[in-house]
Amino acid sequence: MNDHGGWPGGNPVADVTLTAGALLLRPWREEDVPALLEAYDDPVLRQWVRMPVSTPEEAARWVEVQREGWESGTRFSFAVTDTGRGGELVGNLALKRPGRGAERAEVGYWTAARARGRGVAPRALEALTAWAFTAFAAEGLVRLDLLHQVDNVASCRVAEKSGYAFAELLGALPPEFPLDGHLHVREAPSGGALFQRAPGVSPVGSSDSR
Repeated sequence: MNDHGGWPGGNPVADVTLTAGALLLRPWREEDVPALLEAYDDPVLRQWVRMPVSTPEEAARWVEVQREGWESGTRFSFAVTDTGRGGELVGNLALKRPGRGAERAEVGYWTAARARGRGVAPRALEALTAWAFTAFAAEGLVRLDLLHQVDNVASCRVAEKSGYAFAELLGALPPEFPLDGHLHVREAPSGGALFQRAPGVSPVGSSDSR
């Protein structure tokens, strides 16, 4: 994994890129709107996401939300592209933090339909995980949470492959979250933080539905 630039410091939107083999993770751009619309034109993906993206205007707003997250330091969202396939968009990863100095953060992701079965999510998630623990070590980040609804079996497999251990069964919170969820946890290599359920944790799918 390579981390060009970093956070905090510099222009976060322009500076941070990560690599995992042929996968390149970079901040979302306006020119990604057509590929984003194509990715969202998938009933499986739409099952797990909450922010609708059906029109160019909605897609542009979605990209703007990601940019705002970088600027505020609360959401670091990466477009995952495959350099071996001409820079094809294959997924999205996000690191969500309550704010600077937070000891824990949450990861979320989705994989485009065309790229499923190629191991995109575990490889990209490993790159994001390593970057997060390195970039925010000085701010005290010691734990990453991964949540998914119980029927999101694919996300559970990704969590297990990526070293996120199952920690707790979360109760449903209808109507928004009608089913129970899994909470998976990965701690920083030098951490040792004891597990405890965070206030307000909900069983949202780790398809990055927020």
